[in-house]
Amino acid sequence: MIKIGSHVSNKGDEMLVGSVLEAVSYDANCFMVYLGAPQNSYRKDFESFRKDEFQHLLKEHKINIDDLIVHAPYIINMANPDLEKREFAIDFLTRELLLMEDLGFTKMVVHPGNSLGDKNAINYLKESLIKILDNTKNTNTMILLETMAGKGTEIGRNFEELAFLLEGLPKERVNVCFDTCHTFDSGYDTVNDYEGVLEKFDEVIGLERIKAIHLNDSKNPLGSQKDRHENIGYGYIGFETLLKFVYDPRFKDIPKVLETPYIDGKAPYKEEIEMIKMKKFNPKLKGES
Repeated sequence: MIKIGSHVSNKGDEMLVGSVLEAVSYDANCFMVYLGAPQNSYRKDFESFRKDEFQHLLKEHKINIDDLIVHAPYIINMANPDLEKREFAIDFLTRELLLMEDLGFTKMVVHPGNSLGDKNAINYLKESLIKILDNTKNTNTMILLETMAGKGTEIGRNFEELAFLLEGLPKERVNVCFDTCHTFDSGYDTVNDYEGVLEKFDEVIGLERIKAIHLNDSKNPLGSQKDRHENIGYGYIGFETLLKFVYDPRFKDIPKVLETPYIDGKAPYKEEIEMIKMKKFNPKLKGES
């Protein structure tokens, strides 16, 4: 059985209970969630998350909590040249991992960070990771550094930068989330050379360090460095290439999560997941014939 799901909400009174019910409504068996708004670091009190009901629902619907992903807020920058802001990032991500541990989550996806033009930023980032790992050494949590599109001063725009960050860090604590849109936008041609790109990743980092996939098409052509997601099969990557990621036996045991745009104000995840399971593109998903 493939592991396929999407981003789901976590809000209001339902919180994580609503997250599970939303995922089930899409016929998903995994999902990704923020523990608070992605634009800030505010977190509700622990009881608000409704842990016991959340975990009961997961068991009821046979969803493995290890296949769920927490995404860190976008505003967190472990590479910030400003020491005070960097220390804030370290403190926040430490607390986020501890909260995850208490809720039962094991995987957190993090955007590596932005250099803001400082050539030493990637070293600051690695130091931040080491401190966070030390702060959370008694947890069963894993940080997944996301492959990035290369927009602005993003770190993680190529495999070599990620390899530098991962070198020397424990494999049970730090790995990679492979974003299909970001990787394509950064210049890796998975459409015409799927195996070649994966061979390159394996050579530089190791395929075994991919622990999650963000499955997204791209609104922009190869190497655009734009980072604009498109619905499955409607972008420059295309349906057939995205299916390769889903059904690649090397990725059988890792969650694949959709972060595709809403259509007419509604989440298209149920229909996209159905397309993927049926291996048949739906040209009418966006009202096209």
